Parts: sequence; C-alpha cells; structure tokens
Amino acid sequence: MATDSLAEGFMDEEIAANPQPFYRQARAEGAVVEGPFGPQVVRRSAVEYALTHPEEFSSGFEAVDLGQSVPLIPLQVDPPDHRKYRRLLDPIFAPRRMNVLEPQITALVNELIDGFLDKGSCEFAEDFAIPLPSSVFLALVGLPLSDLPSFLDMKNGILRPEGADFDEVAASQKVAARRIEDYFAEVLKDRRANPRDDLLSMFIEAEVDSEHLTEDEILGICFLFILAGLDTVTDSLECFIARLAQHPAERRQIVEDPSIIPSAVEELLRWETPVTTVARVATRDVDLGGCPIHAGDNIGIVIGSANTDEEAVPGSDQVDLTRTENRHLAFGGGVHRCLGSHLARLELRIALREWHRRIPEYSIVPGTELSYMMGLRQIDSLPLILGPA
Repeated sequence: MATDSLAEGFMDEEIAANPQPFYRQARAEGAVVEGPFGPQVVRRSAVEYALTHPEEFSSGFEAVDLGQSVPLIPLQVDPPDHRKYRRLLDPIFAPRRMNVLEPQITALVNELIDGFLDKGSCEFAEDFAIPLPSSVFLALVGLPLSDLPSFLDMKNGILRPEGADFDEVAASQKVAARRIEDYFAEVLKDRRANPRDDLLSMFIEAEVDSEHLTEDEILGICFLFILAGLDTVTDSLECFIARLAQHPAERRQIVEDPSIIPSAVEELLRWETPVTTVARVATRDVDLGGCPIHAGDNIGIVIGSANTDEEAVPGSDQVDLTRTENRHLAFGGGVHRCLGSHLARLELRIALREWHRRIPEYSIVPGTELSYMMGLRQIDSLPLILGPA
C-alpha cells in the first residue's frame, strides 16, 4: 500500500471541487492508497473486484454506522439474505415500471421551471434540483409533499451532520436516525389500520420466503429510501448544470442535438460521480491489486477514481457527451448496485431535455464560488442567470 502522503487529499475541500487530477495522482501510487479512515481503493480493476466480492468486502451493518438501529435494506445485507430483498424490490424499480412515470415527471419539471423562468434567475438547488426528485419520491412511496422540509432536515442530519469532531457528528446522526425511525413507525402504524395504494402498504402485505417483512425490515428499507431518494439525483442535477454552465460548448451540444441526452447523462454521471466513495469492511486478509488488506479493515471504494481510470476508460480525462461505450460505476457494481438507477436515469434525462428546451442559455451568477462537498459530490449553492449572460 502506498504511504499516507495522499491521505489528507481525500478530505481537502479544494480537491473536492476538482478531484480528477487527485484521483490520477492516487492511482499512480497504487491500487490502494492510505486514506484518512483506512485504505482507499482507487484503480478500476481493484474497485470492480471489491464491489463484486461481498464475501471478502462486506457492505454489512458494521461498514457504515449512520446512527440507525436497523440495517439499511438491501444495502447493508450481504448474500445470501440480500437476494430475497432484491427479489422483492427489483421489480418495483424495473425500467418498464419507471418509464410509466415519464409524463408525470415531465409535467413536474415544467411546473418547476414555470415558477422561476419569468424572473430570469433561480437558485438551482432550492428551485429545481431538490423539489424535482423529492416530489417524485414522496409520490411513489405515498407520503405527503408537506412533509418534505422535515424529510430534508432528517436526511441532512444523516448525510451532512453537524459537529466539530467524530463524537459530535455521531451523536447528531443518531438523533436524526431516531427521528426517521420514529416517523416511519408512526406512518406504518397508520398504514396497517388504513391501507392505501402505495409502497408502504405494499411492504406491509409483502412476503419474502413466505413470511411477511418485520417492522425492522420495513424500517430499514424506508430509511435507505429516504437517503437515496432525496439526495443523489439532486446532487447529480446540481453538478451537471454547474458543469454545463461553465462549459458552454457542451451545453450547446445538448441544445442543438437533444438526441445525445442519454449518452450525455451517462458521461456526466461518470465524470461527476455523485457518490464518490462507498464503504466496505474486509472480512478476511486479502491481497488487492498487490496491496495487503487485513480482516476488519474499513475501506473506501473510490468510485469517482475508478470512473476516470485511463486503463479502463479510453480518453477518461476528457468529457465526451457523445461517448458510446461508457461502463461507468456511478451506480456501483455487483449485488449492491443501486436499486433506483433506472428512476434516477429517467429523472436526469427528462430534466436535461426539458431544461435545455426551455432554457438554452444560462450562467452562474458572477462572483459565485462553488463549494463542493466531500464524499457526496454536491454543491452548497448554485445561483443561475437564465438567458444570455
């Protein structure tokens, strides 16, 4: 394993804004380099191995402690138990079922644009990137849109907790986790008494291996839904539009030829990988890309680095919105590949299509310094001028 000379880079805010050169430097050091909280897997071949061997690199409860009392299902359950949950959940998010939502999502996108277009400006996150996927998610699950502020507060308490040190962060996450679990416990109590045509009622009635899901299992599914459904598409939208606002030639490609939008989404997912790193725990001693990993090690699998690895992606250091072969790992890999990837792709394609149809020109408000988050590639604020600069 390479020395810890790169470790601080994984927590550097300036590097978070432009991580690709840092990733290249890390890969030059080895397949695995030292990070602030343990080994970081950075080369594509080693990342793919770790993602596809859960028997050696577990995604179980101990991999990530977010303060919750139940495992996030199916993310924090490894095979063989993992398979029974995917058999239940995969059909819900299958492409055919998600594609039915296209008219609804298209209408929502245009409704949001109507709300700020005449002003000639917007705060992209607040006005568009947050409400779009959040509204779709809440409608899908069967929860009221009026609860969105509470959901966002709870979600941020997990993914962006307050605290000056590790103990304070952990305590903050635990408070937020308890709020999420208490909320869903009450909602599930109501659904048992008053069933509806929504996912929560379906989970109550569902059977896995001829047995109904337990309360803890449903809570684990709902907990993960909150984190994934209210965050990753928002983060991607922010980074996509920020990139296109700063690269007008790429923006014009989309405006002039909307048929490239599917490939543009895949390329921007590769370059602006929303979840840059996922956590695993080594279950036994293993050699990974020539680097020793020890049983019990907490490791980071740096998907953002794998997606820009020149050995796996030809021309990986350039953004090509018409790239035809794009085996990126933005949605992970192996058995724990993102459950909602089809819905995320649909939302991103529709958003880029309708946005650029109605707002072909836009720019970032002059003087704005974009602040990118570490771990999850997200921008704190993205104020835009709509129309010619």
